[in-house]
Amino acid sequence: MNPDFKSLIEAQRTYYRSGVTRDYAYRKRALQSLREALIARTPKLVQALHADLGKGADEAYMTEIGMLRSSISDTLRHLRRWMRPRRVPSTLAQFPSSCRVLAEPYGVALVISPWNYPLLLSLDPLVAALAAGNCCVIKCSEYASETARAISELISELYPREYVTVVEGDADVSRALLAEPFDHIFFTGGSRVGQSVMEAAARHLTPVTLELGGKSPCIIDRSADLELAARRIAFGKILNAGQTCVAPDYVLLPRDSEAAFTDAFNRAVRNMLGEEPCENERYVRIVNERHFVRLCGLMQDARVLAGGRVNAETLRIEPTLLGGITPDSRCMQEEIFGPLLPIIPCDGIAEAENFVLARPKPLACYLFTESRSVEERLLERLSFGGGCVNDTIVHLAVPGLPFGGVGASGMGSYHGKAGFDTFTHYKSVLRKGCWLDLPFRYHPISAFGRRMLRLFLR
Repeated sequence: MNPDFKSLIEAQRTYYRSGVTRDYAYRKRALQSLREALIARTPKLVQALHADLGKGADEAYMTEIGMLRSSISDTLRHLRRWMRPRRVPSTLAQFPSSCRVLAEPYGVALVISPWNYPLLLSLDPLVAALAAGNCCVIKCSEYASETARAISELISELYPREYVTVVEGDADVSRALLAEPFDHIFFTGGSRVGQSVMEAAARHLTPVTLELGGKSPCIIDRSADLELAARRIAFGKILNAGQTCVAPDYVLLPRDSEAAFTDAFNRAVRNMLGEEPCENERYVRIVNERHFVRLCGLMQDARVLAGGRVNAETLRIEPTLLGGITPDSRCMQEEIFGPLLPIIPCDGIAEAENFVLARPKPLACYLFTESRSVEERLLERLSFGGGCVNDTIVHLAVPGLPFGGVGASGMGSYHGKAGFDTFTHYKSVLRKGCWLDLPFRYHPISAFGRRMLRLFLR
């Protein structure tokens, strides 16, 4: 039987209507207490992330805890300015008047988070929601149960349930939540579930932010430093064992560079993970057996150029380059979400460009080039959520860069001011002076009034 969340949502709505969450000091304290709790609970959170995904302490801090702390610090530095009313020039036709835009919270928000970065992708949207003055329900993934439990304990100790609460459970729990009338829904996950979220939100005309995925390409131009490109692409694929929505999903490179790139990639992997990556305890495992089996199946449908070894007991797959790839290959028909990387030789940058243009808009795109003309050409012609020139993934670490998809890879964005905006309704207000009331707007309009209207409204 699906749980009934009506009383929970109503309690949060009542709390929101009390007005306490709108106060700057209240928002500031809420964010400060979260940052302090992250610091105090770092060992426990690292332990939970290791239990769920096998993340080592360094990667757990770099990709989750540290990024959260940075996000909170950035938000606290700018929050007062983000909250201020924004003045807008009025028009002569509305004289005398003044105009402003007021930042208003939506109310009660729902955050549905995935398993791959279970701490970061649960609490980073929360940072934005609280900064904007909302109450929030967080639905954590059941596939990262230890982290979900740690988040639930942390949140329950920091905030009253009517302000922020964590809900654990499976897809039935998510469906029950989505049946309720939230004021904003923030979802991170796959496209199929994203469609279901959007359909559920449409029944209540609830605005949504969808952080989805897609096939994120790496394009290597002939002018690029191939050794550096291979190392940074390998970094992006090793991180979280490729279980990252913006992980490099395939590589387009000059045809005569395939062998050199393969060698450079293999060296980079060995330098980072050693000769036996599947035995390295710092290397993240695949989340579950079902996903592990799926990835092994993708390898069988292609030619392994480098890597290819697996450990079924630890659910680890070493970073693997795949060759002999066509657009119809299975690994090109679905998001890989693992440490497999197809490489596709091209005869020039135009061919690489057209290959990307022929597919759905990706969440991320990575360009490797020393040519400014090539860089500008591809940035102008390719549509994608966000990305890097001469690197992978690290654009996510800059709070001032909005993060979000476009087209099939999602809608809406967050991080920094973009996150505040996502959870904010901007209310427009014109204040009219009472000491003058121009008569020519009222019926019946005289000939003089018509001349004035045409003078003012042009």
